[in-house]
Amino acid sequence: MDAKSLTISQGRTLAPNHFTVRLSDPDFAKAREWGAPLAQELCSIAMEHAKSQGYTLQGAIEVNFRKDFELRSGVFEIDATISEPGKREVRQAPPAPPAPQAPPRGPAPVQPVLDIAGQRYALNHASIVLGRSAETDIPIDDPGVSRKHLKIEQRGNTTWAVDMGSTNGSFVNGQRVVGETELFDGSNISMGQTRIIFRLLPQSQGGRA
Repeated sequence: MDAKSLTISQGRTLAPNHFTVRLSDPDFAKAREWGAPLAQELCSIAMEHAKSQGYTLQGAIEVNFRKDFELRSGVFEIDATISEPGKREVRQAPPAPPAPQAPPRGPAPVQPVLDIAGQRYALNHASIVLGRSAETDIPIDDPGVSRKHLKIEQRGNTTWAVDMGSTNGSFVNGQRVVGETELFDGSNISMGQTRIIFRLLPQSQGGRA
């Protein structure tokens, strides 16, 4: 929560309220045994911390658990995002995505961006390559990432993540990308230890190219 907080104005700091705890297979099984009481306890702790720091939250605090086959037993990671009331992040691309998550097809222009460690990269080309090589469009300094690891393709009003035969694989919302996977607003991409969020923003909020 502290790492992803954002000062909006004097005395007003916006903080994440949606937390996804990624666990190894055996640890995920243990977390499921505790179920809702464990999630509720973590929500209470997060709320107390938000109050103590004077953070502003966009909605109710939510904690979810997800299995991550990349993690070993005893190691966990947490993805923290800001989730407005009534909006949920897509965890797995459905055959027919709900209207709130589907890419807007109305007249209002939007800019697809990748949020990497707080830095936004606008997707201004039909194809963007990410990887460890300096020759890629977006270099990723991560030893677990292949030289040319993942390609993001714009196809009309849709966006796709295409794995380029990477050694350690690419994952979207915890699911390994086999060939390609469609991205929706809020999709979480992981490659190596790098976590990326795909966003559809009004063009005025787009990041660097």
